[in-house]
Amino acid sequence: MPESQSQQPDDREGRAAEGVEHLQTAAKELIEAARAFLDVIDDFVDDRERLSSAISSLGSAIESAAGKPSAPAGVDDRLANYRVQHIPVD
Repeated sequence: MPESQSQQPDDREGRAAEGVEHLQTAAKELIEAARAFLDVIDDFVDDRERLSSAISSLGSAIESAAGKPSAPAGVDDRLANYRVQHIPVD
């Protein structure tokens, strides 16, 4: 007889109840973590200087990422102006 059929209904109900209890505990911990994160974000947004600095840094990072790529080591600097890397083939 398979193991699942040999278990008593009370045993399965107990395990199901225990599983639900664990899920409830995990959900409450997730909610607490989200609240803590939102508190930190709220404090960050209220600090204009920090917010302005973060936005400026983000803008610089975006400009840097959108700019021309730097040439790999050992590549002629003239090739750094091209978006496509030209590879000589023998």
